Amino acid sequence: MPKENVIQHVLIANRGEISIRIARAAAEAGIETTAVYAEDDSASLHARRADNAMALKGVGPAAYLDIPGIIGAAKAAGADAIHPGYGFLSEQAIFAEAAEQASLTFIGPTPDALRAFGNKVNARALAVGCAVPVIQGTDGPTCAEEAKDFFEGLGTGAAVMVKAIAGGGGRGMRPVTDIADLDEALTRCASEAQASFGDDGVYLERLIANARHIEVQVAADAGGNVVVLGDRDCSLQRRHQKIVELAPAPALAKEQRTALWSHAAMITQAAKYSGLGTVEFLLGGDGTLAFIEFNARLQVEHTVTEAVTGLDLVRLQFDIANGKDIGDLSIPSPRGMAIQARVNLETMEPDGAARPGGGILTAFEPPAGPGVRVDHFGYAGYQTSPRYDSLLAKVIVHTNASDPRIAATATARALSEFRLEGAPSNIDFLQALLSRDEWADYGFDVEFVEREAPALVQASTDAHRSYFAPNSASDTTARLAGAKVDSTDPLAVLDHGKVESSRPQASDEGDDAGQVLRAPMQGAIVSMNVEPSDAVWEGKVLLVMDSMKMEHEVAAETSGIVRRIDVAPGDTVFEDSPLLLIEEADVDAGSDDASEEIDLDYIRPDLAEVEARRAKGYDENRPEAVARRDKTNQRTARQNVEDLVDDGTFIEYGPMVIAARRRRTPLDELIDRTPADGLIGGIGEVNGTMFPEEDARCMVMSYDYTVLAGTQGKKNHQKKDRLFRIAETWRLPIVFFAEGGGGRPGDTDVEFAANLHTPAFNLW
Repeated sequence: MPKENVIQHVLIANRGEISIRIARAAAEAGIETTAVYAEDDSASLHARRADNAMALKGVGPAAYLDIPGIIGAAKAAGADAIHPGYGFLSEQAIFAEAAEQASLTFIGPTPDALRAFGNKVNARALAVGCAVPVIQGTDGPTCAEEAKDFFEGLGTGAAVMVKAIAGGGGRGMRPVTDIADLDEALTRCASEAQASFGDDGVYLERLIANARHIEVQVAADAGGNVVVLGDRDCSLQRRHQKIVELAPAPALAKEQRTALWSHAAMITQAAKYSGLGTVEFLLGGDGTLAFIEFNARLQVEHTVTEAVTGLDLVRLQFDIANGKDIGDLSIPSPRGMAIQARVNLETMEPDGAARPGGGILTAFEPPAGPGVRVDHFGYAGYQTSPRYDSLLAKVIVHTNASDPRIAATATARALSEFRLEGAPSNIDFLQALLSRDEWADYGFDVEFVEREAPALVQASTDAHRSYFAPNSASDTTARLAGAKVDSTDPLAVLDHGKVESSRPQASDEGDDAGQVLRAPMQGAIVSMNVEPSDAVWEGKVLLVMDSMKMEHEVAAETSGIVRRIDVAPGDTVFEDSPLLLIEEADVDAGSDDASEEIDLDYIRPDLAEVEARRAKGYDENRPEAVARRDKTNQRTARQNVEDLVDDGTFIEYGPMVIAARRRRTPLDELIDRTPADGLIGGIGEVNGTMFPEEDARCMVMSYDYTVLAGTQGKKNHQKKDRLFRIAETWRLPIVFFAEGGGGRPGDTDVEFAANLHTPAFNLW
C-alpha cells in the first residue's frame, strides 16, 4: 500500500486561470496556498486568489521556468508541496526531481514517468510494446536526409507531420504536404522545440487525413490502480491549438470507445504511472485508431470531464499525491454533454489567420447561471501582456442533453453574454463555429477549422446578438507593451489607455525618406537578421517573431537601407508597434552591400565562440591529458587520427558533445574534462593521392582514453550509432581505434531502456 501523507501548504508554480483553479481546489481540501508571479505579472488576478503571493525574479515566462527560483520560493513560503499546473515546468522531469530533492511533494507523476512520456518517441515505443496501434513514423531524432527518405518512402500523395520529440501543446509541429517544404519545416520545428523545451530533436509521422482527435482521461495511484475517467473530443483546433473541446466524445461506436479506454489503461499500467494523465489518439476517417502521445499533466480541457462526471480532477491530484488508494473510486456514467470554448485575446484575419492582441480591459463581465462555468483571470482595468499566452478565459457549458447541437447552442448563448471590452477577442469567431450545421452529426475533423477559417471569419463579422449593454467609452486599446501605471494612484489604471494613446513616440513614425516596418502581430522578438546600415530588399527576412506558440518570419516590404532598429531579441511588442525604419533606396535582391568596405578576415563573435569551444578538445589545449599519455609512452587519440587521414580532410562529427552528467557535474567542468564524450569520429580521406576522392573517403573513429578512461557513455553511444548509420548509408569503410574502458557507470542524464538498447548491435 502506498504511504499516505497530508499536504499542508502548496506552492502553485503557474499563473492565470489555472493557478486560480488550483487554489480553489486546495482551499476545499484545507490546504494553504502560495501563488508566485513574475516582476511584470504582479497585476494578474492569480496573485490575489491565493492565501499568499511571492514575487519571482525576472520577467515573462522565464521567471516561471526558473527552477531554483521556484524551489527557493516554496521553501521560503514554508510549503511542503508544489503544483505545476500545465505548461511551463509541468512536464519537466528535472523540476519534479528538484522538488523531491528539496523534500517537497510534487503534485504530478514521478520524474521517471515525466522523462518517459516527455519523449514522444519513447512513448510510441511503449505503446507498441502494449500492442496499441501507432502512426507510421521515424523511430528517433530525424535529420533532414532521413526525413526526406521517410517522406519519399510513403509514396505519391502522402504527407507528413513534423513533430518535436519533447514537450507538447502544439509547439514544434508542422504538416508538410510537399517535400520541397520539408527542410524549412524541420528548421522551424527544431527551433521552436529548442526554445520551448530545450531539445531540438524532431521526428516524422505520416499525416492522417480527415482524422478526429480523441483523448482519454486516466488516473492512477502509487499502488498500481488505474481508473479511466472518460473521454473527450478535441478535433476543433487551429494550428494544433485546441479552441473548443467537448465530453464525452460524440459519434463514437461502442467498440471504438471500448478500444480507446482499453488502450489508454494498458499504456498507463505498463508505465507504472501515478497521477492524472491524458492518453491521446487519432481516429481516422476509415475508423482506425492510433496512439499519438501521453500528456503527463493536468489538461486545459479537464473542465469538461469534470462537468459530465461531477469529479474534481484537481482535488483528485491532491488525493493521489497524498497516497490515497483510488481503486474503489466511483466513476459515475457521463451525464449529458459539456463544451469548453477558449476565449483568446486575438484578431482574426479574413483568411482565418489569428494574430494575438492585447490592451487594457475596460469591461470584463463573464456569463453566469445554471450549467455555466468560467475559469478566467480577467478584470476591468487589467492590462494584458504580450509576453504570455493569449488565453484569458475558458467558458464551460454543461447540458443535460447528450446532443452536441444542443450543447453548442447553449455555449454560443453563454458567449453572447460575455462582455469583454478594451482588447480584441475571438468570441465572435467561437460563436460562428458553434453555429455551424455540422454540430447536428458532429461532422468535424482536425483540419475543419483551418479549412473553413475564411468562412468562419466572414460569419463572425456578421452581427451576433449581445445580451449586455456595451460601454461606448471603452474603445481605446493600448498598443504599447510594457506600459507603466502609477502604482500609488488606485484610479490611474482607468485613465491609462487615454494617456498612452496620446503620448508622443519618438520611434513611431518615419520621415519622408523612410518607411516604418510595423509588427504584423503581437509577440516576442526571437532574433534580428539585420543591423543599422544594412541593405535590404523587398522580401528579405529581417527578423523572427514568436507568436501563438509558433515562429514567424517578418520580411521587408520595400528595398532600402536600415536606418533605425527599435527592438531587440527578447522584447515583446503589440501588433502594429514600430520595429525598424528603412530608408528607401534601390537595392538589388540578394545584395547585402551595406558598406563600402568589408573586412574579409572578420570573424563574427558567435562564430568565434563556437571555434573557441571546439578548440577546447584539441590536444594543444589539454596539456595535462597529453602529459599523462606521454608519461606512459602512449599516443593520444587525436594523434592517431591526424596521422591516419590526409591533411585537411577530416570532418569531425559532434566535437562539442560532453558526458551526460549535468545533474552531478558543473557544465564548465564537463566541457574541460569530457570533450567529444570520449569518442572522436568523422569522415576523412586516407591515401588520397593514390585513389579517387570517393574511394579514399572513410569513417574514422577512436575512443579517447584521456576522457573517463575511454568508457562508453550515453552521448558517445548516440554519436557512434549516428556514425555507423552514415557509414552504412554511404557504404564507407570504417577505421576504428577501439582503445577504451568498456561500459561507463555514472551518467545521470539517461533515459534508460535496457543494456542492449542501442542500434549499434545490429548496425555493426
